[in-house]
Amino acid sequence: MLQAIIFDVDGTLAETEEVHRAAFNRAFADAGLDWHWSEALYGDLLKVTGGKERLAFYIDMTGGLGMSVIGVERLIADLHRCKTAIYAQMMSDGQIKLRPGVAELIEGALTDDIRLAIATTTSRPNVDALLRSTLGADGAGAFEVIAAGESVPRKKPAPDVFVATLAGLGLPPENCLAIEDSENGLRSAIGAGLATLVTPSHYSRGENFAGAARVVEALPALAEPNRSAATPSPAQLIDAIRALHRSFLGRPAGHAFAAAF
Repeated sequence: MLQAIIFDVDGTLAETEEVHRAAFNRAFADAGLDWHWSEALYGDLLKVTGGKERLAFYIDMTGGLGMSVIGVERLIADLHRCKTAIYAQMMSDGQIKLRPGVAELIEGALTDDIRLAIATTTSRPNVDALLRSTLGADGAGAFEVIAAGESVPRKKPAPDVFVATLAGLGLPPENCLAIEDSENGLRSAIGAGLATLVTPSHYSRGENFAGAARVVEALPALAEPNRSAATPSPAQLIDAIRALHRSFLGRPAGHAFAAAF
């Protein structure tokens, strides 16, 4: 029985990565750095999960800054703090919307007594900013468990954040379904034993989603693959999610579902 849905955040709840990229670039400028992360470069950097980790990787990739280890760590912390504040302001300005079908799926889950949780590598302030902007002041209250980047020592593709989320819910993986947008996220969810629906985002299209329960361009296609622009009702999306979960649990071992697009 499906008892909980576990959402990733960036790229899954909303196409946030371009907002993150803009916030990073503004933080660099505010710090007097001549760094600029283009869309192509940022796409490569997204292979590294976690904002601080991404900054450390970029500094190492570009040869370092001739600073001590402690100096680099302080710079990363300062940049990330500044970037998070900029991101939160951009969220409050309404610069992002939920992806199609997300609001309806959340509504349907709450109506149908399916528990909701979040498992993400982004920081908790980023999660809260997005939820406030898109779901209202108490948007975070819809989610029983929110496991963010600070919650676990290893980020995706390690399964830690999903394992922590399952522990918070007190549920085994077979009673839950994860929704992800990236290969790293999928690997993390599978590693925790979760059936996983993938809705690829702008930056993750073309990645390897082998092992997913299903891959669809966006949630509305799950309910009706040939649907036009209209979004399915909350009840239709919940019925489709339940059917997908049942099908995944009943599939032969080693069988992989075909992508839907």
